[in-house]
Amino acid sequence: MSQSLHPMLNIAVKAARAAGAIINRAALDIERLQVHTKNPRDFVTEVDHASERAIIDILLEAYPDHSILAEESGRTRGARDGNYQWIIDPLDGTTNFIHGLPTYAVSIALLHRGQIQQAVVYDPARNDLFYASKGRGAFLNDRRLRVSKRTRLAEALIGTGFPFRKGDNFQRYLKMLEQVMQHCAGLRRPGAAALDLCYVAAGWYDGFFETGLQPWDIAAGALLVTEAGGLIGNFTGEADYLHQREVVAGNPKIYGQLVQMLAPFSRVITPEPSAPDAAHAHAGDDGERS
Repeated sequence: MSQSLHPMLNIAVKAARAAGAIINRAALDIERLQVHTKNPRDFVTEVDHASERAIIDILLEAYPDHSILAEESGRTRGARDGNYQWIIDPLDGTTNFIHGLPTYAVSIALLHRGQIQQAVVYDPARNDLFYASKGRGAFLNDRRLRVSKRTRLAEALIGTGFPFRKGDNFQRYLKMLEQVMQHCAGLRRPGAAALDLCYVAAGWYDGFFETGLQPWDIAAGALLVTEAGGLIGNFTGEADYLHQREVVAGNPKIYGQLVQMLAPFSRVITPEPSAPDAAHAHAGDDGERS
């Protein structure tokens, strides 16, 4: 596998596996974990920090002039204004992890001039490696991924995530939930957005939506979705979703129906005129910006 990967993706895979090894070791003795609360219901452990350090060390050893945006340390070492930026979530699904629920992942994406070029999401509990390079397809281990072919929302399985931070609009979310639940075959909420997007890419979900997400939650998964033939955008179908704190993804047919349903709940009052309409976009031409 590693022979044919883009060199930068190879480094990202190496970093993700190193982080995964740290997480797996810690998972054997969760009782001893030091858990700190960033905000109510928002936790961080020394595993998050150790995992992040391992990733950053490997990336910057290979590419010292690249900049880094990481969940636990914010913008960190490396170039201040380089064309390349790594976006890292060292442990997506920390709450699951500290309860021993094996649904969490390492997420690493590389942006070049605002476009997501490389992506790795590693599920250490299952030893599943999701990865993609722009224009070269999405893969799980050695298997090519394609989004599902379902066309009717009534038959679709949809993933989501509950808002949990102070300031999140619970009433707005409950209204969305009511809408989607009444029109789809089922709704799932495992608790790690990076994996949720991979499940869309793999065709296990037909669609996904969530509010309140940060760039490091979605950057890698977003490329996996588009490289598997899916679409991703904000609730109004614009391709500028990375910093909008709302995201919807799916196979093209289900994506279109979800956008129609979720558009009234969008926080984006006036979409940027420069953003292409993702509802009519081809799978590969989403216009993320860093």
